[in-house]
Amino acid sequence: MLRYRDIIEEYENPLNISERETVEYLRRVFEHHFDNTPYWKKMKGKIELNQIFEGSLNEVFERIFNARLAVDEDYLRNNWLDFLPENYSGRIRFYQSSGTTRERAIGHWAYEYLKLLVKYLRVSFDEVYGLDKKYNENHRMRAIAHGPYGWYQEEISELVWSYGGLLYFIGVETDGIKRELEEKKLEEVLKGRLAPLARYTKRIFERDRINTIRTGPQMLALVPEPENIETVILSGLGITVNSLKEIQKTFKNSTIIPLYGYYAFGDIIGMLKNNEVVYYPNYPFTIIFPLVQEEGQYKIARYGERGRMGLIIARPELLIVKIEDESMSRVPPVGPFGWDGFGNPKRGKRVI
Repeated sequence: MLRYRDIIEEYENPLNISERETVEYLRRVFEHHFDNTPYWKKMKGKIELNQIFEGSLNEVFERIFNARLAVDEDYLRNNWLDFLPENYSGRIRFYQSSGTTRERAIGHWAYEYLKLLVKYLRVSFDEVYGLDKKYNENHRMRAIAHGPYGWYQEEISELVWSYGGLLYFIGVETDGIKRELEEKKLEEVLKGRLAPLARYTKRIFERDRINTIRTGPQMLALVPEPENIETVILSGLGITVNSLKEIQKTFKNSTIIPLYGYYAFGDIIGMLKNNEVVYYPNYPFTIIFPLVQEEGQYKIARYGERGRMGLIIARPELLIVKIEDESMSRVPPVGPFGWDGFGNPKRGKRVI
């Protein structure tokens, strides 16, 4: 059985993952789940892994989807236990998705993955945004975060603590919040379901010298003195090129960091590049390419071309192959990342 202790030694630098290492890792994960996980054990004997795992990562990725290994959305939502390996002994916790845009789903993480995810985020934050030069024992990160309980809370907690910082976490019920924000004015929502969040945020800013905030774009309206904020970490609804540029005008002294979050893999780091918001997944655990269809076969989109999200989540405790109802463009590697990313994701835009 594949264990995290077999992986951790190989994962010294999360930004130095080669294509060969990624393909080899994917094969190990598939073999492990085909042997141990109820859903994937049904595929054993029907799918020839030797034929799939030949050639480049792009070729392997396309073969996986053309072998019709993508999991049905409804099946995954209703049968999440089928994706937990039998006799898995790691520290597992089941999380719910945020429910901001659709019905909540349930998925599981191993605690060891949380630590590796935070390592990827920390190294990426330092390499791309230089946060390690901004925060130290002489200048402490003092952060406030708004968001759902669960992986989101644990991830941001571990990340802030890695900088020696302190964190105020204000939990919020996010189920259906997208529709409410679309149908009502922000002021109404802040006086309704988000009234406790607004009240406690105001109280914290009155008492402490907050210099870092992790929230959604709409909640930045609660910051009383934007000029005192040094780092703004954003995720959730409304992240676009224009919105980031507008936020930068208000938060003139801030480093603005966009993230792309998903309940089954956590956050992916993003940046504003060539008039796109681009994101680079945490290889080898999360592999994402936009897919298009040509003559009935899935193909990875060309650079700059938009396609539908093809997603592989590959970990000892979880294997998901999925096509999301989300369109995005394919973007080439950019330092410090040695692999492709995706740009300007938009939910609900079916392209294939």
